[in-house]
Amino acid sequence: MSNKIKQLIQDMHSICPHISDLLKVNTKSSMPNSLERPLIGSTIRSQEKLYGRSTIFEQTINRMTSDTFHGNLSIIPIVGPGGIGKTTFTQHLYNDKRTEEHFTVRVWVCVSTNFDVLKLTKEIRSCIPADEKEDETDNLDQLQKSIAKRLKSKRFLIILDDIWQCSEDKWVNFLAPFAIREAENGSMVIVTTRFPSIADTVKTTNPVNLEGLEPGEFWVFFQACVFGEVIAEPDKQELIDIARQIADKLKCSPLAAKTVGRLLKKRFSREHWTHILEKKDWLNQTNGDDIMPALKISYDYLPFHLQKCFSYCALFPEDYKLDSLEIGRFWVSIGIIDSSGQNDKIEDIGSKLLDELLDNGFLMKGDDNYYVMHDLMHDLAQSVSSKECAYINCSSFRAHDISLSIRHLSILMQNDRVETFEEEMDKLKSSIDIGNLRSLMIFGEYRRASLVNLLKDTFMEMKGLRVLFIYMNSLNSLPHNFSKLIHLRYLKLKSPGYSKVCLPRVVSRFYHLQFLDLEHFRSSCDLPKDISSLVNLRHFVARKEFHINIPEVEKMKFLQELKGFHVKKESVGFELRELGQLVQLGGKLSIQGLENVRSGKEADEARLIAKRDLIKLGLVWSGEYQSTADDIIANLQPHSNVRALCIVNHGGPTGPDWLCRNIHMKNLETLHLEGVSWSTLPPFGQIHHLRKLKLKNIVGLCQFGPDFIGGITEKSFTQLKEVQFDDMPELVEWVGGANTHLFSKLERIRCSNCPKLAALPFSTSSGSSTQDNVIWFPSLCYLLTEKCPKLSLPPLPHTRMLSFYQTDSLHYRGRYLFIYRRPSELAFHDLGEVESLIINDASLISFTDLQKLHPLRRIKVRRSLDLSKFPLTRKSLSNLFKCFPSLSHLYVSASNEHHDEEVVLQFPPSSSLREVHLHRCKNLILTMEDGGGFHGLLSLESVKIHDCGKLLSRWPMAEAAQIINPFPPHVKELCFQEEPSTLPMALFSNLTSLTKLQLWDCKNFTMDGFNPLITSNLEHLEVYNSRGDETDPYSVAADLLAEVARTKTMPAGSFQLVYLVVDSISAVLVAPICTRLSATLRELHFCYDWRAKSLTEEQEQALQQLTSLQWLSFDFCRAVLSLPEGLHCLSSLEILHIYESPRIGSLPKKGLPDSLQYLYINACCAELYEECQKLRGTRPDINVAAHLLPRQD
Repeated sequence: MSNKIKQLIQDMHSICPHISDLLKVNTKSSMPNSLERPLIGSTIRSQEKLYGRSTIFEQTINRMTSDTFHGNLSIIPIVGPGGIGKTTFTQHLYNDKRTEEHFTVRVWVCVSTNFDVLKLTKEIRSCIPADEKEDETDNLDQLQKSIAKRLKSKRFLIILDDIWQCSEDKWVNFLAPFAIREAENGSMVIVTTRFPSIADTVKTTNPVNLEGLEPGEFWVFFQACVFGEVIAEPDKQELIDIARQIADKLKCSPLAAKTVGRLLKKRFSREHWTHILEKKDWLNQTNGDDIMPALKISYDYLPFHLQKCFSYCALFPEDYKLDSLEIGRFWVSIGIIDSSGQNDKIEDIGSKLLDELLDNGFLMKGDDNYYVMHDLMHDLAQSVSSKECAYINCSSFRAHDISLSIRHLSILMQNDRVETFEEEMDKLKSSIDIGNLRSLMIFGEYRRASLVNLLKDTFMEMKGLRVLFIYMNSLNSLPHNFSKLIHLRYLKLKSPGYSKVCLPRVVSRFYHLQFLDLEHFRSSCDLPKDISSLVNLRHFVARKEFHINIPEVEKMKFLQELKGFHVKKESVGFELRELGQLVQLGGKLSIQGLENVRSGKEADEARLIAKRDLIKLGLVWSGEYQSTADDIIANLQPHSNVRALCIVNHGGPTGPDWLCRNIHMKNLETLHLEGVSWSTLPPFGQIHHLRKLKLKNIVGLCQFGPDFIGGITEKSFTQLKEVQFDDMPELVEWVGGANTHLFSKLERIRCSNCPKLAALPFSTSSGSSTQDNVIWFPSLCYLLTEKCPKLSLPPLPHTRMLSFYQTDSLHYRGRYLFIYRRPSELAFHDLGEVESLIINDASLISFTDLQKLHPLRRIKVRRSLDLSKFPLTRKSLSNLFKCFPSLSHLYVSASNEHHDEEVVLQFPPSSSLREVHLHRCKNLILTMEDGGGFHGLLSLESVKIHDCGKLLSRWPMAEAAQIINPFPPHVKELCFQEEPSTLPMALFSNLTSLTKLQLWDCKNFTMDGFNPLITSNLEHLEVYNSRGDETDPYSVAADLLAEVARTKTMPAGSFQLVYLVVDSISAVLVAPICTRLSATLRELHFCYDWRAKSLTEEQEQALQQLTSLQWLSFDFCRAVLSLPEGLHCLSSLEILHIYESPRIGSLPKKGLPDSLQYLYINACCAELYEECQKLRGTRPDINVAAHLLPRQD
């Protein structure tokens, strides 16, 4: 009955306008009160100070009062959602002194929902002073003439505040008296509206788009709304903290700040403010100037069908990227739009409705053509749909907030360990009618078995679902009565990549299913054998591998996309004729295995020419196929609507007439030919819409030019943007001739593995043609030539457009330049934007050329054979810093094992250098001269030294108390790797700002002069020796941590470690260390511990103190026999990683923690491997990857 009532209401809404027209009833005049927008606009500023808009305000004032608008009349729309501050912003524009001085006449009119041209004209006329008395009249023509007369020779500003609707005809009619030629230049109309479509109708220049305030400015404004202009007193800090949390939820909306400010000011108490924070009380305020009523006016103004579409968007999470296809499928599945009688595709219907919501200000356009909903609009959608829809965030929902009448439910799973979720779901199950649900959409991932079982039990009685979104990592994740959901229209399944689960066989029974979405189903591509029983399926959203596994696909007559079809010789249900019945196929289709097609008649049965919605088509034969039969490819002729065509490995001697002779494919934009040896290639020049041409392994093609690309006309190649030549063994040249205009839009050229290619059209030029001095390829921004040894090129880049350039000797990408070999074709004087330079050897580039790269910030010299070619003395580095004042990163790597000459390193002062990395500079010597060391580098943050054995050999060593530190105290990152020298830790005693310390294979470092305070700010610590063995008892890590453990003078709150890698288990698992690490440590990696075999009782207890630990590793711990027995108590542990620790024989007897998500074991013994296989069955929530120890033959 409820469905019938719902349908009747929808039918009544749809015919309402027609009846109104018939009866001459003005529906707008009889709207509910909620639609009558109060006329709140006024020239009197409602807010004395304008917060957070200073930049855009000044820009707008300058636009209004400068000579930018020198025509007779300009119209500037100010656009933004309700409550964003459009009126306030415009009031400040209107009352600014510069505006008063610039405009002789200023008029402010509030328009609201009814754009009555006569009424507005009368109101504006009454506000403009007249030179002589005029009679009152209701004649529009006389009123407009009067206005034109009064504005003659005057510069005027008209403000039309809050326009809700206005047709183009009405706007032109209204504008007539203001577009007079006699008015002074610079006159202006400013329109404020919440509807982008209105702005598009009226604008003559770019609109001013108002969005939420910047977070910092919003916080200042919010405090003013709560505390007034006086800054809050320190004793209100607790209230300020709560206010800050509330402010974060308001998404920088000025009206929301005012609404909440009024609520908070009623009582300055922690209890009152906390209640408002937890309950979001501002959403329930009903005064006209509160946030929800202001937004609901916009909602009430929407047509009925858009109200329904918008309200059901409440089921999607905040900031969800709304895709026209997904939302269209959803709307169709729950019955709020009907696509059965429409010719439009679902994606077109979805786009149209989303664009309408966008034009009405309810959505915003995000990246990649997605739509997003502002958080406050999401709150509005939840509010207006609360009787039918409920959106649950697992971390914050309360069952008593959910209406008992809901029919559509969505759940956002963000945290597997929310304690209250299970309790609240039990309450929800007992309060709502689960059997009445029509939609269940679960977003996010959940792996814990308890949560899986909870959701299964909660929704056990579902039977009438139309829409189901669910995450499954095993068949156990599905609802108990999944097989009975025979009314499903839309099923969306997600699964992790590690899962071996297949699509359930029962899916084939869902006769009414129209949409099956497996786009994020990362498991097996196997399908039920009778999947084609889904005869009503329209969209099968999945990878190509799923599509090619559908047998007897001809039964699915309504299918609109099939990414792949594989013709199989011996398999029933995979004959090419299966495609013949799929007349609605669109999108892209790749047909493989065409060598198994026996005749032209069989090819014709595919009826490709009848598939007018097909956009991309691939025709693929196997590489061994050879045939002289031309009728097969001739009968595979597609519809002329196809825009992308790919033909691979056709073995015949001639191409099809429909492509190579009588050009049938006139709409082609992309053409890919590969592995063909046709006597005649297509006349590319006659395919006028061609944008991308890819030729690969074309036998017999020696020259690409006018004689080989068909009849040339003025339309030839005018749209071409990309050309690719790959694996072309006989191609010698691309001949351009005088036709430079042909490739004026070409942006990308790729030539790969063309061993005979010697010339491109501009190879012999200096960048321009000889006849008309026209630059070849003026739009070229991407050029890749690799494995083309004979190709010569002019100095590049030849234009500023070229931003990517790669050859066998160099790689240039805008701000990055990588030189492998000595470049002959590089124009250094045109590389003014390069900021990062990597060269294999300093000798590949002269200092003269280097100086032309003035903006350089990063220099990396790799594998320099002789450091003398790249001097690092004070004088040479001074010249380097002088040439590159912005240089911040210097990396020098040498391979000078055969050069015994020592090279002195002396750093001059620099305020820009932030990172120094020295790699295998074995003869580099750091001296004390002129201050010495790195102390002159005032901005230095990171030092990395790898295998530079002599670097500190001449540094003066003394008693720990008198030692001179080589590095400045502001260094935050210090890394030593493979350092053979014996160095005391006293050298680093001043580095108390360190956040990262790495000592890899530095076994000769001693703890002499060690200052424990250098660990107080560390977040990342790695100390290990990978080159020891069982006979090597010494561990730098053990000594370092022992020193820290003995220290009792560490400041409160010290130890910020998040990441720890050490080669000593026993050094970490002691109470003094684990107590300090308890709150912060997230990752603990034990590696190369040759000594530890198992944990003592004290070590087990210490491990339990690491309550924040999420990742635990045992890598190359070849003596360890067993894992910690108390592992199951680590309630935050998500990843357990065991690598090359083959003596670990079993998992802990008490099991693994419930929180564990990943178990990775490499090179394990057979016993442990068997346990891991069993674990897959008992704990499907854990991603288990186990690999046996390789056999030793």
